[in-house]
Order: sequence, then C-alpha cells, then structure tokens
Amino acid sequence: MFGICLLSIVPCRKEPSHKSEMVTQLLFGEHFTIIGEEKDWYHISVAFDKYDCWVHKKQSFLIDGNLNMELNIPQPLSTEMVHPICCMTNNSLTPIVLGSTLPFIDEEKFSIDTFDFKYDGNYTTTPLVIDREKLIETACLYLNAPYLWGGRSPFGIDCSGFTQMVFKLNGIALLRDAFQQAEMGSTLSFVEEATAGDLAFFDNEEGRITHVGILLSDKKIIHASGNVRIDTLDHQGIYNAELNKYSHNLRVIKKII
Repeated sequence: MFGICLLSIVPCRKEPSHKSEMVTQLLFGEHFTIIGEEKDWYHISVAFDKYDCWVHKKQSFLIDGNLNMELNIPQPLSTEMVHPICCMTNNSLTPIVLGSTLPFIDEEKFSIDTFDFKYDGNYTTTPLVIDREKLIETACLYLNAPYLWGGRSPFGIDCSGFTQMVFKLNGIALLRDAFQQAEMGSTLSFVEEATAGDLAFFDNEEGRITHVGILLSDKKIIHASGNVRIDTLDHQGIYNAELNKYSHNLRVIKKII
C-alpha cells in the first residue's frame, strides 16, 4: 500500500503512539510506502529519503501504485514561507509551508487522486545546474526558525532537517539524519579547502555525529541550534559568540555539490 500527505505538516513517530518521540515530519504532497501497520498506525518508508517511521492512519491518505510511481519523478516545490492551497473538490483551504510538494502543477492547478487543488504562490522545479549562491539564499530563508527535534519546516526544524530541506529545494536529495548525511559526498582534508554550500559535521564525546550545518563564506556556518543561526567556524568547531565558547566539535567536512 502507498500513501500521501494531504495536510500541512504531519508528525512521524518513532513508535506507533502519539506519546512517542517525533523523528521527522511529512509536508504536504510527500508520499510514502506502507510497510506495516498496528492498530491506528501505519509503519511507513518515506519515498524521498527512505526513512522509516510511524504515522497515524487519520493523517494519511491512501493512493494506488500507479500514482505512487508517477510521484517518484521529482516534483515542483513551494518556495513560499507559508501559502494557502485551495482544494476545489471540497472548497477548503490548507496552509502549506516552504518545501511542500505540488505534484504535476500546471497553471496553478493540480490533482491528487480525486482531489483538485489550486495554488497561486511561487514554486520551483528541479534545476538543471546546482547554484551554490541560490542554495545559500534558500538556507537564509530559514533564519530564526526555532529548533524542533524531527522538524522540517520554518515553524520548527532540526539540524539535519534544515540541511535536507535546503538541499531538496535546490534539487539535491539528502538522507534524513546527520550521521546518514555524513556518509554522502567527498571528504575534505582541511577547513581551508571548503567552499560555501559544503556540509560540516560535528560529533559528541562518544565520537557519534550528532550535528550538521551548511558552510558560508568568511568562516561562517548556518545551522539549527536553538534556532537557525549563523556562527563562526574554525578547525576546532563552531564558536558561539553569545556563549563565548565552542558549542560543537568539528568532525568532518563533506562536499556534496
């Protein structure tokens, strides 16, 4: 079975319970494969990043296999911070956020199964060439978004959700968690080799990668820590001027593009 998110933002849980921690989120238009179920919950694998989690059945809409296959082709994404989408089938409005998927949109209209939608905001399609400056511009759209474990929206986002959404909006698929993203790309030997748009990863005392951010120019980094913010980076790690200390220990820098 397959499903799609037709709500603004749907929490995805580690276990099939509303009390379980949220490990990621589905944004409008993102689809998934159902790999199991338990009572009122579906165990799913998200199509975009193959992330396994649980969503409540009441927050899921089932689709057939043919539509699921069509959705696997990269689809347009909303570039509005927040914008309403109108379901003309039942005359209802749903606010969608930056990075939401707009399947098959054409002249402000698209359909998903039996639902017809209208969206008159701005959106982007998969670019033919990756532009690092555009990627940084996208990252800055999330500035001051509050940190939220498992979050992927301007209303709450975690470090790897931030990097994933920024790259997704620029046509690049990253895995969901920081330690997974650290397995991607090519490793740089020195901070001095890095350029804006590269990813920097940070570890904890046990050596486990727990944080990630996007490098800017002039030894700066944009990352989600308390909120999406810009700090200074050197060979030791992230220096937080407000705290007057290093907040994260640098492990490795990866070039993705």
